Amino acid sequence: MSEEHLSREEQRSLDEPVFRTQIAYLLGHSAFYREKLASVGIRSAEDAGGLSNLHELPFTEKDELRASRDKAHPIGTHLAAPMEEVVRVYSTSGTTGTPSYIPLTAEDLSNWIEISTRSYGASGLSAGERMVTTYNAGPFVAGVTLDAFARIGVCHIPVGAGNTERLMTAVQLLKPTVLGCTPSYAMYLAEWAEERGLDIAISSVNKILVAGEPGGGEPEMRRRIEAAWGARVTEAMGIGDISVSLWGECTQQDGMHFSGGGLVHFELIDPETGEVLPLEDGAEGELVYTHLRQRAAPLLRFRSRDRVRLSMGRCACGRTTPRVRCIGRTDDLLIVRGVNVFPSAVRDVVARIGGDVSGTISIQPNVKAVKQAPPLPVVVELARGVTPDQGLAKRIGQRIRDELLVTTEITLVPFGTLPRTDYKSKLVDWSRSG
Repeated sequence: MSEEHLSREEQRSLDEPVFRTQIAYLLGHSAFYREKLASVGIRSAEDAGGLSNLHELPFTEKDELRASRDKAHPIGTHLAAPMEEVVRVYSTSGTTGTPSYIPLTAEDLSNWIEISTRSYGASGLSAGERMVTTYNAGPFVAGVTLDAFARIGVCHIPVGAGNTERLMTAVQLLKPTVLGCTPSYAMYLAEWAEERGLDIAISSVNKILVAGEPGGGEPEMRRRIEAAWGARVTEAMGIGDISVSLWGECTQQDGMHFSGGGLVHFELIDPETGEVLPLEDGAEGELVYTHLRQRAAPLLRFRSRDRVRLSMGRCACGRTTPRVRCIGRTDDLLIVRGVNVFPSAVRDVVARIGGDVSGTISIQPNVKAVKQAPPLPVVVELARGVTPDQGLAKRIGQRIRDELLVTTEITLVPFGTLPRTDYKSKLVDWSRSG
């Protein structure tokens, strides 16, 4: 029986000895974790215990890994394998400065490909299909998906970001059945085609696999993409330090299945207190990951900052793995008079107003801080040909207030005013903030 069809109890019993072996490996090979665990009195695998004791071990934060880097340790002191055993080194985009490097041994790479293969296989991707993608995946961890497509047997047509003309030409001439991109770019392509009088609903594309940002699970964004393309949308989610495509949505479109069984262990925590939450239907919290079989740079209780809503139980597709919808990233969170506001949630509420809006928004805070005083400034772009109407602005503000409990200041702008992207959308614009 595959990992995707095991009960939670069966998976946990298989993971238990693997976890203990992984802890012993960390203590034997990772200077970072020897020091970190020793600081809480753990010097042996026996001290650490098993999965039932995992909640007693300290979290790992991204900033800790960055701080462990220096000229002698460019990857960080969490590197646990000699570089002679590393077969690939990816990097993050380096938005906070120097890129973070993510090394993989041959075994690590094979495991990551297996995870992505499960994820995209759940989405219905199968051998013989043609798939066009827009990911600039070369130097980044998304490059593993290219290996996964090859393992599945897909004819992959990589176009990369920023090549809309080339992409649409490939769609017209090569007749791919699958498009892989961010949800923001799928929306942009729909607008691009409409402006040129192209009916992409009759194109060969019948599946759209979105990843890279929240949005693919937002009902209204998904509806708009599917209507424009005449295709089914499913989403995937991963995290560079742990593995790409850790979660992949099946054709039932009822959340992303966990695809890392046997290779990665996940927990759900309260992002404010760090308390572990029970894995049950409807639970909301932050995902925390622990590698079970990683060799080059394994991580223990790594905080993802991804906030999700959990679904449990057997899916109609037959998989028994937990499913999630991403609510947003906790580091994108704004707090308005004590109320937590995720930018993607504001976008979803606005998009559901209907045909008067394009679905594109920009939150423009007055101060550069997590905590904001009301009203929160939100710029809402109108649909093509719709003129500004204060009644509409008031209705949008009231809807946000009713659903998210936040007071906003709505500014309506004509269609095409807000920037579009061929990669990840930025929902918060800090340029007005002091």
